[in-house]
Amino acid sequence: MHAVADTGRLVADGIITPSQAGEIELRAREAMIGLAVNAVLVFGILAATGGLIFWLASPLAVAIGGTLMLLCGLSVLLRGGAMLRMFGNAATLIGAGMLLGGGAVELLDKHPEMAGGLMVVAGAAIAVLSALALRRAREPARFSTAAILIMGLALHLGGLAYLVGHNDVSGFPISAYYLYTAVVLAWGGWRIDLRLVTALAIVPFAQMLDTSTFYFHAAYVFYSPEPTLSILQMGLLIAGCLWLAGRSDDRLARHARVLMVLAFVVANLCALVGSLWGDIVGEHIWGPGRYRYGEMSYEAFTELREGFRASALVISQHVFTALWALALIAMLVWAGLRSQRGLFNAALTFAAIHAYTQLFESFWDEPLAYVVAGLTAIPLAWGAWRLNLWLRSRAAPPPSPRVAP
Repeated sequence: MHAVADTGRLVADGIITPSQAGEIELRAREAMIGLAVNAVLVFGILAATGGLIFWLASPLAVAIGGTLMLLCGLSVLLRGGAMLRMFGNAATLIGAGMLLGGGAVELLDKHPEMAGGLMVVAGAAIAVLSALALRRAREPARFSTAAILIMGLALHLGGLAYLVGHNDVSGFPISAYYLYTAVVLAWGGWRIDLRLVTALAIVPFAQMLDTSTFYFHAAYVFYSPEPTLSILQMGLLIAGCLWLAGRSDDRLARHARVLMVLAFVVANLCALVGSLWGDIVGEHIWGPGRYRYGEMSYEAFTELREGFRASALVISQHVFTALWALALIAMLVWAGLRSQRGLFNAALTFAAIHAYTQLFESFWDEPLAYVVAGLTAIPLAWGAWRLNLWLRSRAAPPPSPRVAP
């Protein structure tokens, strides 16, 4: 388990030696530098690949250039030493990216009627072959093999998205498509052991209930038309990830914890929407949804909407506000007791967001609300402190018996 510790204090307390503290700090620094190097390398590969495809702007030139880059990269990986491995990986991936990306662009431009199906099949084949090769790949080739696997998944999912978009898919099939995309991304991230890819799975998973984002000039907006159902959806994902993390090896548990924290973040954003606007549960799924100009008159839409709301479950923004606050307090205590640092930090962040939002939105002119909240928080804090002491006493090892001299 990864834990945050004050090495200076551990040395001062005599728990570890100064040399052990230095080794811990060195490994932590190496891990951070490794993340930074890989991030810069991936950005360079993506930028160079996309730039070369559109700069050459010719299928033949892209194919020749990609093949030459691929062959040069593979030769460096096979014959070069560790010092040149990064350049070999970069050349290999730029070449593979030019071939796959250029092929996809050519299909979409010249053969749009068959592009989606070919991309789905070719991407799946590349991903499966790369996954099989990754099991036996030696260390110099593992990075490139894993990256080509992700390229195959991107081609596969891109072709599927093209088919969905050009066939006006809606309703349950579009939700199934988003679920499939989330599962594929989570599998790909676990297979190559890259949590960034696993983290991307939360985006299509949230979009199953139309929870998403959009932006316009000087604003980036999060929206959740079904906050209650989305919170329940994310709650199921959190519970599943907790169960999986507690019953699997460390590698799978790390990926489960990443998805768990992101699901908690999305659930809190949905709760923020509910605390501001309330929720009419199901209105955008099995109800009338949003008004679409041209489909019916606004008067007819209003009549449908009011008829649905008369029999629907309505949760006011004040109920959302109170329940969200209680849920955040419970999560802070639970995450602190279970050493779930990611959930603890996220809960603390959203507690501050919640307090700031409600201060200016709902209770800025209600001083009694602050009195009630403050007097409620004090015994809750005391209870959490006593609970932690009780759990510590139960977990502490029994004192060793003294031997009489």
